[in-house]
This record gives sequence, structure tokens and C-alpha cells, in this order.
Amino acid sequence: MPVNVDLNGLYAFRALVEYGSFRSAAESICLSQSALSRRIEKLEAALGARLFDRTTRRVTLTLYGQTFAERSDRLLANFEEVMADVSQVSQERTGLVTVATVPSAAYYFMPEVIRRFQARYPRVRVKLIDSSVGNVIEAVMNGQADFGICFSGHPLPNTEFLPLVEDAYVAACRCDSPLAARNSLTWREFYQQEYVGLDKVSGNRNLLDQALGEIIPARPSLCETRHVTTLLGMVEAGIGIAAVPAMSMPPSEHSVLRALPLTEPAVTRTVGLLKRSGRIQSYVAAELEQLITERYHAAERSVSPEPI
Repeated sequence: MPVNVDLNGLYAFRALVEYGSFRSAAESICLSQSALSRRIEKLEAALGARLFDRTTRRVTLTLYGQTFAERSDRLLANFEEVMADVSQVSQERTGLVTVATVPSAAYYFMPEVIRRFQARYPRVRVKLIDSSVGNVIEAVMNGQADFGICFSGHPLPNTEFLPLVEDAYVAACRCDSPLAARNSLTWREFYQQEYVGLDKVSGNRNLLDQALGEIIPARPSLCETRHVTTLLGMVEAGIGIAAVPAMSMPPSEHSVLRALPLTEPAVTRTVGLLKRSGRIQSYVAAELEQLITERYHAAERSVSPEPI
């Protein structure tokens, strides 16, 4: 029959054996005496035996407790050795992980993920293929990339798409723009401003055209480009405003750029991981994928509609 014993209970037991008093043992592992007592009681309940004889002056091991102390010491030593070995293996891992990503996810989002990944695996190199949705899909399909980050479209054969976050489109303007005092902007109001836009090759442009088919811009764009990051550079330079995914925006405390939610309608894109079906991920590729997933979910929990 399996015994439900956790590591916290074992460490509490070891401390109490070493110090011989609840007060000293609790202090040594930064617990209150009551919390330490609860852990010992939980451990004894799980084992179905009393481990200590308690008096007002001292705590001593029972005969069963003496036997358990010897075996639990070996168990903890083995566990700590395994953890040390795993940590060493992590530091020594080498290799290359290739990620294909749309530029709007690469500029502000990926650097922090890669920084955390390289702190964990300093000898593993990361290669980013930052390109259009079509090129991201191609890189994943032909095996050039371990996985991709893009937004969903039509289902593709032999691929898996794991949705991570709903990314809303916002209006990017300068902090010194009169619009920066607004709380939001409708699309019709947006198109009445001087704005820069994306050309028809852009996946973001195609998505917006489909979502905003009934809204006719009051004026043409000042300039068109292929990538969202270029749009942001133009906005920073004072060349109009731009409609961009919130993910592409810098943190809210940025000194130059401000994001305004775009409404009537609110337009979103589903960003996720794209993988080739049946492909076995390397250990380090799976680790990087996990870090990306964690960061996306952390960003999703941030206050909407602030950019991540």
C-alpha cells in the first residue's frame, strides 16, 4: 500500500531529530512551532506509527523513529544527490533550439524568455526565425524550426496549434500625442487620424481587413510596411499612429509609446504554438516551449488592456 509522505515532512523530521526541541528545529527551517508540529503529526499519521516520545523537557525518538531516522536520512541524501545531478546536467546541456516567430511576438516578448532560458541552459544556443506567418508555417512544416509562434488561421495538415492567448489590437501613439489622454479609440475614430498601416502581404492586415470589412477608412494611410515592428518605429518617429497587436507593444511605462484599446469592434487574434504532428521534441526545445507557455499565461493574467 502506498504511503503519502511528502518531503516537507521528512525535512521537519530530520530537523527535530537533529535539534531535539520543537523551538530550535522550527527556527532552523523557518517555521513556527505549531507548523512544525503539524508536519510531524501528518508524517506520523501517514506512517501509522509514533516517531517521538514527547515530554515537557525533551523530545526523543521511539524505537520505530530510530529505524525511520536511518532510512529517511538515506532517502533524503539520495534525493538531494539526484537533484544536484539534474542541476549539473542542465548546466552542461548543449545544442540548438530554433523557433520561428512572427515579428510582433519577437521584439518585446521573446528576449525575456530567452534570457531566462539561457540562465538555465547557458550552453544551449537559440535561433529565432522572425518572419511572416507564412514563413513561420513553412519553417515548422519543413523541420527548419522546432516549433513556431504565430496566430491561427485555417487548420493545416500535419500540424498542431496550441492556443496560448487572445491578443487584442490596439492603437499605438506617442505619449505626447493629444490622443494619449484618451481611454480608448473606435476604429472609425482611428481611421480619421493620420495613420500608418500594413501592406496586403501582412497576415495582420488580412485579419484586420476581414474583421473590419464594413468600416471604410476616412483617409488613406500615410505609409505602408510589411512588419508591425517597423510601424512602431514610424510611430516613435512621429509619423502618425498605428493599429498593432498589444503583444507587440513595449511595457506600459515606456517613455515614448502608449497603447489605446481599439473598440467597435474589439478585434483579437489567437496566438499560439505551432508544431508539426508526430515530431519528437528535444529536451531543451520542450523546456523553451514551457517557458514561453508560462510567460504567455503570466501576460494573460496581467491587467487588460495593458500590453505585455
